[in-house]
Amino acid sequence: MIKRRIRDSELVRQRIGEPERVAYGSAKIERLDIYRAPRASAPIFFFVHGGAWRSGRAKDFASPAEMFLAAGAHYVVPDFAWVQDVAGNLTVLADQVRRAVAWVCENASRFGGDQNRVYIGGQSSGGHLAAVALTTDWARKFGPPANIIKGGICISGMYDLAPVRLSARSHYVKFDDAMVNVLSPIRHLDQLRAPLIIAYGTCETPEFQRQSRDFAAAVAAAEKQVRLLVAEHYNHFELPETLGSPYGLLGRAALEMTGLTAKTAR
Repeated sequence: MIKRRIRDSELVRQRIGEPERVAYGSAKIERLDIYRAPRASAPIFFFVHGGAWRSGRAKDFASPAEMFLAAGAHYVVPDFAWVQDVAGNLTVLADQVRRAVAWVCENASRFGGDQNRVYIGGQSSGGHLAAVALTTDWARKFGPPANIIKGGICISGMYDLAPVRLSARSHYVKFDDAMVNVLSPIRHLDQLRAPLIIAYGTCETPEFQRQSRDFAAAVAAAEKQVRLLVAEHYNHFELPETLGSPYGLLGRAALEMTGLTAKTAR
C-alpha cells in the first residue's frame, strides 16, 4: 500500500505538474510543496504526512492534490525532520509543523490563498502533529491569531502520548514527562478553536481506535465541535486513500469542511 501511494503520487504529479517548493525555515528539510489551485483567494488544505515520525517525504503524499485543486483549494504538504535525526526529540517536528502553518498563513496571498481559510489534516503520526497544531496557543507562541486554523481532520492519530511512551516507539523517541505533557493534544483542548473531524478504521489496531474514540469524547466533553468518522472495514493504510476522492469518506468530509462540495470537483 505504501508503494501504491508513492506511485499514485507520481502519477498525480505527472497530471497536474510538480509543486512549487518553498522554504519555511532555514534548515534544509524545512520546505513546503504547494499545489496551486487555478483560482485566487482559494482555501488551503495543509496536510501533515505520517510515517511513525521517522519516515515519509512530502512528494510521496501528493495524491489528494488532484481532488483539492479540481475543487478549487490549494493543497500544501510540508517536509520536516525525522525524529531519529534530531536525537529523538518530537518537539522539533511539532515546531517545524507549526512554523510551516504560520508561514502558509502569513504568505497565503503570494500563491493565491486565503489566509482566513486554512484547514489542516494529518494521518497517523501526522494526525498527532496536526492535532498538536490545532491545540497550539498561536497568539502567544507564534504570532498569528488564535484562530489561525479554521478546521481540522485528524486521521488515525495518537492524542495521548502516555501510552505511546510504553510502546516500541520509545526505542527511537526520547519521551520524558515534559514532552508527553506538552505534545499530548488531549491535554490542551482549551486551545482548540476549530471544528474537528476525527477518523479511524475498524480494521486498525485496537489502540489507534481507542485513541480516536477517547480524543473525540474528550473534545465533546470540552464542549468543542467534533465529528467522529468510523470507516467500516478500512485499515490504517486504506483509510487515507479516501482523502483523494470527492466521494470517499475523507475526501467528502474535507471538501465540506473547506466550504466546497463533491459536485465542485471535476
